[in-house]
Amino acid sequence: MKLITRYLISRLSIASLYALFALLALYSFFDIISEMGDLGKGSYGTAAMLQYVLLQIPAHIYELLPLAVLIGGLLTLSQLAANSELTVIRTSGMSNSDIIRILLRFGLIFAALTALLGEIGAPASARYADNLKAGAIDGKISAGSGGLWIKEQNDIINVQEMLPDRTLKGITVFHHSDGFTLTAETKAESAVVQQDGTWLLKNVSRSLIGEQAIRTEQHANESWPTGMKRRLLDVLLVDPNQMSVNALGAYISHLNDNHQQSTPYRIAWWRKLFYPVAAAVMALVALAFTPQSTRNGNLGLKLFLGIGLGLAFHFASRLFAYTSQLYAIPPFIAGSLPTIVFALLAVYLIRKQERR
Repeated sequence: MKLITRYLISRLSIASLYALFALLALYSFFDIISEMGDLGKGSYGTAAMLQYVLLQIPAHIYELLPLAVLIGGLLTLSQLAANSELTVIRTSGMSNSDIIRILLRFGLIFAALTALLGEIGAPASARYADNLKAGAIDGKISAGSGGLWIKEQNDIINVQEMLPDRTLKGITVFHHSDGFTLTAETKAESAVVQQDGTWLLKNVSRSLIGEQAIRTEQHANESWPTGMKRRLLDVLLVDPNQMSVNALGAYISHLNDNHQQSTPYRIAWWRKLFYPVAAAVMALVALAFTPQSTRNGNLGLKLFLGIGLGLAFHFASRLFAYTSQLYAIPPFIAGSLPTIVFALLAVYLIRKQERR
């Protein structure tokens, strides 16, 4: 039994990785086409574009892993059925329940990889990719673990982070003279970008550096005019779908503490929590769409329907998260319903197969 288990999991994993590579090649091609319009802006050349596209790959892997599991599972199980290997495996004493347990183990391996990418790999690479592109196009910004650095006239500005509602956190402004002598340092706990482009700084502390002494000032609020373009700050803005579960949870708490609307982010939190489970569910869907016998000649049709169903899940799960906000669907249902529906569908089809 252990030999058969290792054989099935290795065949399923290899086929899923091949499917993933094919999907990544397709998505990367579309990314390159999409980025062609920005080539030549600033220092954003071919090398920077290719680096940007490569940095998008972890986020694509996160989104495509469940679909790759389904395609890899369908291809492998269909080949096993066509070669009568499934029949031999069953006659060797392995029941359908044993095969289901093997498929769940295979699915959970990829579910763990999906969760790891969603928490660590995808958010970090997406942030770095956005920083790279914005820095190449605009030239005067630098972003990394120390936040965003911007040079504007006689000011050097550092912003530690931007929340999804565009509130800036941890602002430091170094003012210097035309001779690059430091004249003042301004720190603000947070800031809000106004419609006219000015920043409303909160909890401001300023140190004025004179020739003989340093004078300090404290202000609860202060309006600071700046000619900085809003899109320069967007490099700090992270799409909720690219945030980790921990980051989403912290931001939801921030919104609740400030009595702000948090529904879109709670939906994203539940979706992120359930999305890795979809990899295990897709392994069961693959079994549900695998014919028990190839004598009926419906192998190709079932393979086509299974892949079509996987694509429907891939696109519908994101679409449902957006449309559910229009109908005030509870976040738990909005984030988990697609995965639950596909799990129930897989169980129903597998049980239907067993009754035949």
